[in-house]
Amino acid sequence: MLSTLSPAKAEEGTAAAEPERWSILVTYGEDKCPESDEGEIVVCANRPEEERYRIPKAVRDKEKEEEAHYAASWTAQFQNHEDEARLGRPNSCSPVGSNGFTGCQADMLRDWFAQRNIDRAEK
Repeated sequence: MLSTLSPAKAEEGTAAAEPERWSILVTYGEDKCPESDEGEIVVCANRPEEERYRIPKAVRDKEKEEEAHYAASWTAQFQNHEDEARLGRPNSCSPVGSNGFTGCQADMLRDWFAQRNIDRAEK
């Protein structure tokens, strides 16, 4: 005769084997890792003392990425936004959208002014 465990009995058998509590800690310098009690697992990592009061490396790296992203001046960021948004507006020199064709002359004038400013800067 085959015997099978009901789900409740199977859960009771595995619950006793698993620890009741987990502790994940980071210690610094000469600090000792705490001892585990029965039914507890303690995972402990040791870092150098000079890292104790520093901002975590993952956060520092994220801040560097954000600084690099916003390294351009506010004027340059605004101009980039304007250039991207201009494509969907009227007078955009585009075959798509309302009055798209009317912006072609304005687009040529913007290019001419930009080139003129580059030529003046080179002199």
